[in-house]
Amino acid sequence: MLLKTSSQRWFGLTMSIIALLLLVCASIVYGYTDTSWKVAYGAFTNFDGSNEHIIIQSVRLPRALIAVAVGASLAMAGVLMQTLTKNPLASPGIFGVNAGAGFAVVVAVTMVSVGSLQAYTWIAFLGAAIAAISVYVIGSVGREGLTPMKLTLAGAAIAAMFSSFTQGLLVLNEAALEQVLFWLAGSVQGRKLETLISVLPYLLVGWTASMLLSTKMNVLSMGEDVAKGLGLKTGAVKLGAGVIIILLSGGAVAVAGPIGFIGIVVPHVARAVVGIDHRWVLPFAGLFGGMLLIGADIAARYVIMPQEVPVGVMTAVIGTPFFIYIARKGFSGK
Repeated sequence: MLLKTSSQRWFGLTMSIIALLLLVCASIVYGYTDTSWKVAYGAFTNFDGSNEHIIIQSVRLPRALIAVAVGASLAMAGVLMQTLTKNPLASPGIFGVNAGAGFAVVVAVTMVSVGSLQAYTWIAFLGAAIAAISVYVIGSVGREGLTPMKLTLAGAAIAAMFSSFTQGLLVLNEAALEQVLFWLAGSVQGRKLETLISVLPYLLVGWTASMLLSTKMNVLSMGEDVAKGLGLKTGAVKLGAGVIIILLSGGAVAVAGPIGFIGIVVPHVARAVVGIDHRWVLPFAGLFGGMLLIGADIAARYVIMPQEVPVGVMTAVIGTPFFIYIARKGFSGK
């Protein structure tokens, strides 16, 4: 744990906010179209209708804000998932959220011929919510009720089922494959600000509720029996955490597609910095998640310029070594 005292943590939080703002500014300035910090500043203070100013206002600013919101949401959802399941590799993928959202979009494209990105957003949100609720219900069946192992197995089963259905539909409809492939790879490119605004209320509720639940998550993390002994209504806390996860991960996937690894990697980084207190882990994870995704998005613009790599591919490249490390450490006990 790097930051041990409250004053150190507040200082770290302030520095993280500043770093995130600098990355937002860098995302607005750098890209295929050559612009400068002066040009970017002028786009907001003295808009002249030039191509550079239009790109900055209508393309890069929404892209930066969406990256921050999606990264923060996935990271905070990952913190809650890992605490809830006691699984160091828990993420929106293990809850079946990504698979459910992807399947819903593919069904809409292949069977209803939906082509609007705005429509994708709501369809994906619906699919993500259905998948997460299904996992929660299946994981709660039985005398023991909801347990980490049952929740993890239910998530893996639902994710595998929806992924198989998605692949089957795409094999039968090649046109649909071309239409949704970029979305399925996970990307913030081409997303409009209206897309973020449409799900922002759900994300705000999720961010706020996760902080309100942070103290109870601290108690729950001590173990089921200890939490019950301290008078915690564990069933209500788990249900509340599940709803928050649906709001955060469902909203993020709806906006940017299934972006992986942020929900796995960032919570561990946040705990390494501030410890296991969810009152600090959640805000730090949100900031680190936004920083990671926006940094990956900036890098994605330069890898094969003038083409762009989907940011989901970049997060996979960044996150895979860390995933292997956590898997070895988490399951070997070393």
